[in-house]
Amino acid sequence: MIKIKFVFIGFLISYVAILLSLAKIQFFTSDQDADTADYLSKQIIPASRGVIYDKNGELLAGSSISYDVQVDPLFFTPDKGTLDKVAAVLDVSVASISARLQSGSARWAMLSKDVSAQKLQALRLLPVKGVSWDQKLKRDYPEASLAASVLGFVGQRDDGTQIGYYGLEGYYEDELRGLSGIYIGERDIAKRPLLFGLQDKLDSQDGRDIYLSIDKSVQQIIKRKAVEGMSRYQAKEVCIIVAEPNTMAILGLSCLPDYDPRSYADFPPHSYNTSAVSDTYEPGSTFKPLIVSQALESGAITPTEVLPEPDSIDVSDYTITNWDGKSRGKIAIPDVLAKSSNIGMVEVGAKMGNESMYTSILKYGFGTETGIDLQGEVSGSIKPKQYWYPIDYATATFGQGFAVTPMQLITAFSSVINGGELLRPYVVERVSDSINVNNQHTKTVVRRVMSESTSQIMRRILEYTIDNAEYRWQKPVGYRFGGKTGTAQIAVNGKYDTSKTIASFIGFTPVDKPRFIALIVIKEPSTSSWGSETAAPLFFEMAKELITYFGIPPEY
Repeated sequence: MIKIKFVFIGFLISYVAILLSLAKIQFFTSDQDADTADYLSKQIIPASRGVIYDKNGELLAGSSISYDVQVDPLFFTPDKGTLDKVAAVLDVSVASISARLQSGSARWAMLSKDVSAQKLQALRLLPVKGVSWDQKLKRDYPEASLAASVLGFVGQRDDGTQIGYYGLEGYYEDELRGLSGIYIGERDIAKRPLLFGLQDKLDSQDGRDIYLSIDKSVQQIIKRKAVEGMSRYQAKEVCIIVAEPNTMAILGLSCLPDYDPRSYADFPPHSYNTSAVSDTYEPGSTFKPLIVSQALESGAITPTEVLPEPDSIDVSDYTITNWDGKSRGKIAIPDVLAKSSNIGMVEVGAKMGNESMYTSILKYGFGTETGIDLQGEVSGSIKPKQYWYPIDYATATFGQGFAVTPMQLITAFSSVINGGELLRPYVVERVSDSINVNNQHTKTVVRRVMSESTSQIMRRILEYTIDNAEYRWQKPVGYRFGGKTGTAQIAVNGKYDTSKTIASFIGFTPVDKPRFIALIVIKEPSTSSWGSETAAPLFFEMAKELITYFGIPPEY
């Protein structure tokens, strides 16, 4: 009889335990955990995002493991001693933890995000129940803002998953992100894994690594010069691009103001743009060599030709004069660029003819994207030909009346000095994974825009332009340079504001076999409005450092 009572009591206890377990599932399980009725545990295995290296293998962007720590309030005891210990380990306030416990659900509350492995280990050593965590990958940028203009950043979607925005992180999102895996396993009612239960696992596939044409050392030089230019000339913006003109590999790119991709939310959204490809401006006199080269190529002019240069020239109801109000009566083609003669350029355009002028602009790729592998590129602004008037053709010869990106200009200018090939600029040299090397970049020729002989003539004319300009710069001794200054007024509400300019300079060296070309664009400098007094001096300072770094020997 006694045995029967014990059996009955044991049965009753088991029955009550089952009822309590069912009640727990019924009343304490959230909608989010409703699928636990089938006793399956699902866990996402995050893929490691691909690493971004410079051309020499220097790390520019990588990922590290961090943890989001949460608690189950049903098991977590929020007494003062426990809260103080947890807050100290996670480096958060007690008030913050208390607020999160109150705002969370009955079975889940987030304690802290992006917790390091060291902090998590310390937390696990505490006598605290109900704590769990999710592993995730955090994006790291060891060089902070050094290459923000190129890299972009990694943010989060609404569902908490990572996604790349802007620059390379945005453009190469599909290659970098990888594919997440999943683990599915059976568990008992207490959510413990069943030793002989169903277990299935699909491994994650890590993202691909990318290697850039960007050289970290070059990037450091130009970023430092951009910062100096902003301060020295009290400018609103500065953008610098350095490229290899024979391949259009981008060696360095920095546009200010920029941001720190590690804390991008602390910066205004407009700073995320890679302005070298997303912002447009009127190129001004830096555009003149492009028109002269096409006039030479077509035979409309010769290198030794002398053109009339009156005090002014009337086009429709407009009067065009030179930037300095001076004229020489007659002017040779090389001096049209050296003296930056607007009137001389109008004469060049007249010899070409309107049809040839318009076609030449399109031939350089203006009005279309360059195809560079950076997110956010725009095509610039070129009016359809039917909307061009005589004054438009005249002002276009000296870079007014249309808008280009800095990347479009340096790409077009490179074709003038590299033998006549318009090339597609690029930032990524190769994409690879642990097994294969894919998408090795090779030089991409878009089209030939002029002959090698015309290109050779233009290099000499551009050297003459530097040596005979109105302004004398402190050039590195022993080296020959070619290039052109530019100063463009900014259009506001359809009219040019004489108090606001964009000063620029584009130059290259050595003249016969250019190793690098660089464009500097300075928006609204306050100390001087002229490219010859702002962008040009900054270029030659930068060029001196680049020559040393590249090991370019003196030419004389």
